[in-house]
Amino acid sequence: MNAELREVVGKGASRRLRRLEGLVPAIIYGGKTGGNARKPTNITLKENELKKALENEAYYSSIITLNLGEKTEQVVLKDMQRHPAREHVMHADFLRVSKSTIIKQQLPIHFINEDICPAVKTGGAKINHQMTSIDIICAAGDLPEFIEIDLATTEAGEVIHLSDIKFPKGVQSLALSHGADHDTAVVSLFTPKGVAEDEEEASEEAGE
Repeated sequence: MNAELREVVGKGASRRLRRLEGLVPAIIYGGKTGGNARKPTNITLKENELKKALENEAYYSSIITLNLGEKTEQVVLKDMQRHPAREHVMHADFLRVSKSTIIKQQLPIHFINEDICPAVKTGGAKINHQMTSIDIICAAGDLPEFIEIDLATTEAGEVIHLSDIKFPKGVQSLALSHGADHDTAVVSLFTPKGVAEDEEEASEEAGE
């Protein structure tokens, strides 16, 4: 994505950029040069290009190349502010990274094979998604676009926790990095009361 350096900062200047020029003010921060912390860089992005990029889920969890004139910056999107009532991006924060930079990032969870799970398809079980995204920690070069959970063989009454997830190599749960007591439920299958009662009655009748 192309970006331009922003010389003038402040709320008034940012408002003019958004309203008159269709630009989104943003900042690039982090990184080191020669062991010293690099200074933040104020930039602008074309709002129409940024909004189009944001339509791709992977943009939120990928290393992005920002072209700044003859230079490039490798970054990840860390924060974004949207207008509370309009479909405008107000500001974006990007973190400088290299492939070895250890980062904390929130990733979407993709639940697969829900439609073929026997407990759901024929058993009447329902799926309760306690989480739809997950905070992870990894080197930027190992950053996946999403975390996948396969529900093909999940049974009614089963609960999948963070510790049950098979993370890609080099990736771990941020919560679990603080200890096993941070292990929480991600998704569970339950049988609605009416369905469970019907199954019990059917079992009793079969046993008579």
